[in-house]
Amino acid sequence: MSVFSIFLPHRIVPIRIFLVALLAAFSGFFVFCGQQKALASAAKESDKGAILIVELDGAIDVVSARYLNRAINDANESGYALIVIELNTPGGLLDQTRLMVGDILASGIPVVVYVAPDGAQAASAGTFIGAAASWLVMAPSTNIGAAAVIGSGGEELPETLGKKVTEDTAALMRSIATKRGRPIQPLEDTVLQAKSYSAEEALQLGVIDDIAYSYSDLLNALDGKVIEGASGPSEVITEGASVDRHSMNFIERILGFLANPDVAYLLISLGTIAIIAEIYIAGFGIAGLLGATAITAGFAGVGHLPFSWAGVGLLAASIILFVLEFQVEGMGIFGAAGGVALILGGLFLVGFFGTSELFGTSPGVSRWILIGVGASVGILVILFAREMHKSTHDVGYTSPYSDRALVGALAEVRKTLDPKGEVLLSGERWEAEFLIKNFAEVGEHVRVIRRKGNCLLVERCVEPERSDSSGGVT
Repeated sequence: MSVFSIFLPHRIVPIRIFLVALLAAFSGFFVFCGQQKALASAAKESDKGAILIVELDGAIDVVSARYLNRAINDANESGYALIVIELNTPGGLLDQTRLMVGDILASGIPVVVYVAPDGAQAASAGTFIGAAASWLVMAPSTNIGAAAVIGSGGEELPETLGKKVTEDTAALMRSIATKRGRPIQPLEDTVLQAKSYSAEEALQLGVIDDIAYSYSDLLNALDGKVIEGASGPSEVITEGASVDRHSMNFIERILGFLANPDVAYLLISLGTIAIIAEIYIAGFGIAGLLGATAITAGFAGVGHLPFSWAGVGLLAASIILFVLEFQVEGMGIFGAAGGVALILGGLFLVGFFGTSELFGTSPGVSRWILIGVGASVGILVILFAREMHKSTHDVGYTSPYSDRALVGALAEVRKTLDPKGEVLLSGERWEAEFLIKNFAEVGEHVRVIRRKGNCLLVERCVEPERSDSSGGVT
């Protein structure tokens, strides 16, 4: 007996096939990744003068920090001669910036940061990454700076906390500048006064080492230079060297997509609605499976954000409350509470409590998304509560043979009642008996008092009689 046979009913054959296919796909993917890594490592061992280009384009977060760490480690293990980071970032998380600076400073291979293409920026967190490089180059029409620390919602930090964090961050910038021999005051001003410099201004101040119009200009300028890494100074030979690009792997790309407050919140919300649909409709498990997958993916994305436990707890509570609404039939009470918890969870999830960061990341879940999800969930709860109210209060179809339909109805005597006989009611012949001893001729009408098994207990009728289309009288 297979594992799937134990946990899934036999009627859910499509789900079992889907899970087996998914397991096979993931197994093949990881085998493929392992083979590719082994081949790449073997290739680089035979090419000691290769240059590795690592692209950092976007906000600095947990995923980008892990990606840079992996790229630098791969380059050192594979024997590359030089790492070039192509940088374009508006800023990001302060903690992850510190990790990335540490990885650059600890690299045995010299690390060059190239702020490119034209129009790119090394703003906020990017200033620290650029300053930590062994050699810092910018393309024309780019800028660097504006590294002041703010709250994760874009707000100013409280005075005491803001002063402490700012001084600590400025000290980090001074230590980087000292380590790399860069001018301390202009770089410190990017933190204390949020100053920003164009490529030309940065070159004049000595913040950067050169301006390069293209990669070919960059490589030509680097050829023959002695650049220092953590293992000591080394001469860079770029003429004739092969150039490789390091890209995010499949998992990092997925996490990079999920590590967006709006995406993570939407996945959790839609997954919750899908599970509710599965419970309410009682289908074949497809909606429930998709819902569970979406919720898992959403929380995986939340795990790569500077989230608050209050927001996570509220989101989890909303799922429980919605399930209770559909199981306990709380007539909208649990559903309304779940909707409120879902909205507050999204509001508190990221950025609400003002954690410190370097400007550049999304401050939290979009208010428009919160409004849209709240309206959708509210409509669903109202519709469900209305259906539950109708099912418990409205009078639906009543069988003509139910006690409620029979009692009080008029029947025509077809076999003399003395006191027992036979009557015609709603097109059907019934045994009948007077409740109190009496007599009725064929063609007369009697009123049903109650039913006793297949026998109707009746009384004489003294009201006007109306024939119905089914052969009885009402």
